[in-house]
Amino acid sequence: MERENSLRERLIDVGVDLVMTDGTTSLGLREIARRAGVSHGAPRRYFPTHHSLLSAIARRGFTDLEVRFAAATDSAMSARAQLQGIGRAHVRYALEHRGMFELMFRHDLLDSERHPPDQSQLRDSTLPMFELMVELVVRLRTDQAAERRPGAPSDPPPPAVTAAALWSNLHGLAQLWAWGSLQLALNAVPPGGASDGSHLDQLVAAVLDAHLGPVTS
Repeated sequence: MERENSLRERLIDVGVDLVMTDGTTSLGLREIARRAGVSHGAPRRYFPTHHSLLSAIARRGFTDLEVRFAAATDSAMSARAQLQGIGRAHVRYALEHRGMFELMFRHDLLDSERHPPDQSQLRDSTLPMFELMVELVVRLRTDQAAERRPGAPSDPPPPAVTAAALWSNLHGLAQLWAWGSLQLALNAVPPGGASDGSHLDQLVAAVLDAHLGPVTS
């Protein structure tokens, strides 16, 4: 059993290495098997479908992103600061690991109806992170109400809707930056330039302001 688990993990390790270096188009069963040093039919013993193997690879990405979220919120005291840390971590992960990020959010992998009910569902990996964002939005609104912040919306959308809009905006920000579209629109430096980090931080802050209201002193 230990050897079986070891081989299963090796197939996932190979898939992770491939998607990190060569992107999602490299994740064929035969190529993964070849690089793992097993027969092309061996992955089927551990992953009944190609989708189940891709889901296992993508789950590693969610585990990594969850660790980054934890690190980003560990030293931040306020809900707003934690959401800003999450936003930065989300965008930076997307830009540093574009292949994995693309795989993680493929609809056909997240759609639970396409996978047997006895298998771990990839969408379950996304829910704790989204629930954290919803929780932080609730905390932020509680803080804003206690502070009687002027200009705060009197009837904001439900926290889950705000969290979903915020996440969608961050995702779009990462994608448009990766394509170079935002740099073109902002007349910013090309990707990889010295000012990339400051531009991204400003954009993340603007996204939070749009959905959560501006920071007030």
